[in-house]
Amino acid sequence: MKVLFIIQGEGRGHLTQALTLESMLRRHGHDVVEVLVGQSNSRRLPGFFNRSIQAPVKRFFSPNFLPTPANRRVCLLRSVGYNMLHLPTYVRSMCFIRDRIRESQADLVINFYELLTGLAYLFFRPSVPQVCVGHQYLFLHPDFQFPHKEGVGLFFLRLFTRLTSIGAKERLALSFYEMPDEEALHIRVVPPLLRREVLTYESRPGTYLHGYLLNAGFSEDVKRWHRKHPEVPLHFFWDKPDEEDEHVLDETLTFHQIDDRTFLRSMAGCLAYATTAGFESVCEAMYLGKPLLMVPAHIEQDCNAYDAQRAGAGIVSDAFDLDRLIEFSRQYTPQVAFRYWVRSAEHRVLELLEGVVDVAYCNIFETSL
Repeated sequence: MKVLFIIQGEGRGHLTQALTLESMLRRHGHDVVEVLVGQSNSRRLPGFFNRSIQAPVKRFFSPNFLPTPANRRVCLLRSVGYNMLHLPTYVRSMCFIRDRIRESQADLVINFYELLTGLAYLFFRPSVPQVCVGHQYLFLHPDFQFPHKEGVGLFFLRLFTRLTSIGAKERLALSFYEMPDEEALHIRVVPPLLRREVLTYESRPGTYLHGYLLNAGFSEDVKRWHRKHPEVPLHFFWDKPDEEDEHVLDETLTFHQIDDRTFLRSMAGCLAYATTAGFESVCEAMYLGKPLLMVPAHIEQDCNAYDAQRAGAGIVSDAFDLDRLIEFSRQYTPQVAFRYWVRSAEHRVLELLEGVVDVAYCNIFETSL
């Protein structure tokens, strides 16, 4: 089958999931014909994605969540205002998505949580079946447990998630653990899509702390802690376009531009991991048996962190309090069952995708009779 990917380009998780799924599909004789990536002026497409993806990549402008002036958490009001001003641009992007679905002659569209894909299916109703992939679709599952957060934020998170998946035949909800499917809502609970590099890395104990900052404003927390504990080596990764590849503050603190190979190598050899609670890197740390400190940057990551904490992966904080992480690492026990769950992803996901295409072809055949 021929597959078209459409990816929300915010952060790292959806991009690495797409790389994993492309490799799986190609190993089983399927073809990813094109990759569309939604981007904004505030983010750049990471070099690791351009190096690793095999299908041709095309980009379009997509809605973006803007941070607060301190560049830490998302500012909802500012984000809404910014995106309202760019509505004509987003309409053109939806038309672009419609045209690429038709011209690519794909048998299946796989949507990695891109809002404009759902809206394109709402307004243009392409005939090509769509499957949505993301941890966020677990938020629509009636058995999912949410953190104790204000209801408005959770309402809009669930609404946004529904909008991204308008017209989807199936929603593949990536999960830290097994849950029953919810067939009435087309939710299939599947393991995380971790790249083969993660599955083959040998985890080893280390002496340094490893970290990832979605918003660079959190770096002030790290620097503040570092001034009190200069003896502890720190390697933190960020997406800060105006900085060099390695920003060395001193002998024990370095900020790195996000690069997947360097990032995974650093994670595999660290003592513990501190992150802004993106689903993908939390899963990587769990698979490699690394204790976690999670500092959410927005409501979606609040849910990720709460869910991961319930699964025994780590602890949640509102700041990069690395003392807590070091203390937690002394009592942490790796989640062995999680490794087996992750390794079952390939056959589960491919079976579901092939089933959607088979049903679509059967419907076309019956209609033509």
